Amino acid sequence: MKIILNFVGIVAVILGVLGIFLPLLPTTPFLLLASACFARASPRMHNWLRTNRVFGKYLRDYENGRGIPLRGKVWILIFMWGSMSYSIWRTDHLWVRLLIITVGACVTIYLTRFVPTMRIPPAPADGE
Repeated sequence: MKIILNFVGIVAVILGVLGIFLPLLPTTPFLLLASACFARASPRMHNWLRTNRVFGKYLRDYENGRGIPLRGKVWILIFMWGSMSYSIWRTDHLWVRLLIITVGACVTIYLTRFVPTMRIPPAPADGE
């Protein structure tokens, strides 16, 4: 079973990294899947994923229930809808456009309604 979980985790990491660059391929769900697989099958890979300099902090915060900072959510939505808008503009098929819009709407609803927004305390002012 560990071999299967490790395989699924590696494939999920690859798809998650590709999702950074490809519209319609979500990054976060694949990385969360990879983290869940590695947590059960390979503590070493799970630690690597959680300490990765690119996406490790976001995974740790999400897994610990703190959520995603508001600034991160805003940037995610800007980039996601920007790339999806380009895809909608480039296709001539109505069903593809509707699919893109549906996926985008579902991800937006999930991100805004179900993923907690992490509250970052304000930095102390000078002299305090």
